[in-house]
Amino acid sequence: MRLVTGVTVFLTLGTMIDAQTTQPNSKDCAEGEDVKLPCNHSTISGADYIHWYRQNPNQSPQHIIHGLQSNVTNSMASLTIASDRKSSTLILPRVTLRDTAVYYCILRDPQWDRWGCTCTVSLW
Repeated sequence: MRLVTGVTVFLTLGTMIDAQTTQPNSKDCAEGEDVKLPCNHSTISGADYIHWYRQNPNQSPQHIIHGLQSNVTNSMASLTIASDRKSSTLILPRVTLRDTAVYYCILRDPQWDRWGCTCTVSLW
């Protein structure tokens, strides 16, 4: 059994098309804590949905959650969307070693995808 004493969250800025995003470089927390991954998307349009995906090494991205205007919760995470929709936060409850992955915030409209940020969660 592996003892994990903490979790490091690395948030890396990534943009594509015209999505404008900003987020912190890193955040530390302990195993069992809730991790909040922010995504700022100041150029979001009224039709854009906010999607979050996670990708484990050598695997395809897995959809976690998405929302348009209201807050959303499912068995994997919660998504909190600001009232002006210019920012959102993915909340991963009680993180463990299994949560180690790269997390993507993506704005999607009917015409194309616009990448928001790439968020890597690593355990230490």
